[in-house]
Amino acid sequence: MLHKAIQLTATAAFMTATGFAMAQGSQAAQDRAVRINQIQVIGSHNSYHTGFAPSERKFLEMKNPRALRSLDYSHAPLAEQLTGGVRQIEIDVFSDAKGGRFAHPRIDKATVAAGLPADPDFDPNHEMDKPGFKVMHMQDFDQRSSCHTFVICLTQVRTWSQQHPKHLPIFILVETKEGDMKEIPDAVKTEPFTPAVFDALDAEIRSVFKPGEIITPDDVRGKASSLEAAVLANGWPTLAKARGKVIFLMDQHKVTPIYAEGHPSLKGRVLFTNSDPGQPVTAFIEQNDGSKETIDALVKKGYLVRTRTDESTDQARTNDTSRRDLALSSGAQLISTDYPGSEPSTWTGYSVTLPDGLIARCNPINKPATCVDSLLEPKTETSAKK
Repeated sequence: MLHKAIQLTATAAFMTATGFAMAQGSQAAQDRAVRINQIQVIGSHNSYHTGFAPSERKFLEMKNPRALRSLDYSHAPLAEQLTGGVRQIEIDVFSDAKGGRFAHPRIDKATVAAGLPADPDFDPNHEMDKPGFKVMHMQDFDQRSSCHTFVICLTQVRTWSQQHPKHLPIFILVETKEGDMKEIPDAVKTEPFTPAVFDALDAEIRSVFKPGEIITPDDVRGKASSLEAAVLANGWPTLAKARGKVIFLMDQHKVTPIYAEGHPSLKGRVLFTNSDPGQPVTAFIEQNDGSKETIDALVKKGYLVRTRTDESTDQARTNDTSRRDLALSSGAQLISTDYPGSEPSTWTGYSVTLPDGLIARCNPINKPATCVDSLLEPKTETSAKK
């Protein structure tokens, strides 16, 4: 009996190992056939945002409850979001060439002047004093972030990536912030994004991620006549070439000509710009409020598309799933929310997840017929509990 039990145990172990090897082999084969625009993942909006401190919150309740309502959400640190299954993050950046421009938010002084207790220092390590791009939502008004500088945010992502080398590509949406702010008319002035400032932005990215860790426009364009020509000809890399890498996307449509100046088809640049069909630089298009028909048509042509499922906490407060359901039925590869599955709304439980707690699924519009959801990326412990 003991001998038979040993045989059964050995057989079970062999079958488990064989099954694992077969699964790995199947994933490798699928990775060679599926491209990064043929999957769908969940992203977080303003991924760095940590909300308001207690006195800031009370101050806004008195002075600007509408603004508080629309900004009343927060996210876990970036690494925790990635562990929870998020595969697209969004980072807002402000240029701060000399450092210190945003080190003393006016809202801190305003709360004390209103007779409220001083909040904890939002920047105890004085990271805002250093030169370089800063990460926050609104200068002087909404500055609390899980990572104050662009380099720190990217370093956190790279550290997580190095610890999970077989992950699907992480899409990093970058929103450039500049201009006046209506909430605080006398807020500190921002620095404009010029071609030279964008050179510095690219340099900061390359100071963190090494060659071969980023999918760039040059990688996608290859020998095609333009970047758009490449993506329309099925030129996005396969998962076999994309695992463990990041891909940077520009949120602001209006800065595309500035970023592309001197860089035809984004030659030598790091980010894919948010552009319009028919332009040589176009590979990525935002359709935050787009119809399913519009989104699906763009996806079928080969573009990478990002859409949103909720905004200003409205859907989360009422559990309105209409926009979420539309987005999930579309072919948008990047579906962005303030409430990914690991961070549901505290009001209604509203959240945005893929079916069965998947981290990614084969794109419902343009997936290859042989694509299998379960081979894309195993569920995390967090997503498996959903």
